[in-house]
Amino acid sequence: MINLYSTQIESISIHRIGNKNKGEGAFLSEEPTQLNDETTGILKEYFFKPFREKEENYFKLSNEVDVEFNELYQIVSQLFADPSSAHLNSKKIATHLFEQSNHPHIKSGEVYVTYLTGLVLDNTKVDAVGIFKSELKHDFLQFAEKGSNLDIIIQQGININKLDKGCLIFNVNKEEGYKVLSVDSNRYDAKYWLENFLGVDALADENFYTKNYLKFCQNFAKDVVLPAEDKQQEVLFMNRAVNHFAKNDEFEESNFLTEVMENPELIPEFKHYKVEKGPKYSIEDVSTFDIANKAVSDARRKIKNVINLDTNIQIKLDFINPESAEKFVEKGWDEERQMYYYLVYFNKEQKS
Repeated sequence: MINLYSTQIESISIHRIGNKNKGEGAFLSEEPTQLNDETTGILKEYFFKPFREKEENYFKLSNEVDVEFNELYQIVSQLFADPSSAHLNSKKIATHLFEQSNHPHIKSGEVYVTYLTGLVLDNTKVDAVGIFKSELKHDFLQFAEKGSNLDIIIQQGININKLDKGCLIFNVNKEEGYKVLSVDSNRYDAKYWLENFLGVDALADENFYTKNYLKFCQNFAKDVVLPAEDKQQEVLFMNRAVNHFAKNDEFEESNFLTEVMENPELIPEFKHYKVEKGPKYSIEDVSTFDIANKAVSDARRKIKNVINLDTNIQIKLDFINPESAEKFVEKGWDEERQMYYYLVYFNKEQKS
């Protein structure tokens, strides 16, 4: 988990790179950029806002032979070893990005390379290299006095409320390829940023396994529990699964199945489904791992706990108190109407 509140921009170098395929060049600044308090505040919000709003899906720099052959890894390692080389290495980073900018869809733009201190990662202060790119230009209006009138002047600039691309490379886990966060608002060229420039793989940590295991459970509920039972049991299964993760610090699959799988006949189905679908989520050989609380909270917000009926009625079940749905909601069949029904018990209606 990251906290960017106390982050300081120790140095920043700004370059411009074009589309190599279109014959556009690269402009590399000779000196780092000097910031004042106003520009520092604006840039920190511009750079860091997407990371505060995005799920923390961590990556690591990698290479199919060895991480030492990842060009960005080499440059960043030099920078971490000697922060005074930040500007020199920023040119190498911008040049490396320019060399990958050879697809017709890739847009020219400014590249900001920053050396950052004071970031808090998993309750520990760390340094990081931040690399950001602005691509899309937006029209905005300026006004100038001309005699007794105001003239409209149309100019183009960057929308500081939306970063196009960015990454934070934390100075931890060097041997494994560092710990990396990435954002990309323009997904049409994601391969260019993640694969060609950064060269990253997903970091298989507790956040990765927690998130992927819950996604796997969600699909098992949809593909197996729903056809075998009904929508109520699909929702209740995910309800129990999320709550199991929420109340435990460590995941152990046999305990999970004992507690969450109310229908024992579905346990073999679960194990078979894991063999078949597990590789998609990189959990086929995983049965124990530490649980990441933030990943559980993120999953809880995304998982639907609503039964939608074809009579335009919705029944929302409580993820916090799943026993209520099991005690006070019953499903049945009405012979006269030839329709299913849900019977809901309650003492009084709650005020909104």
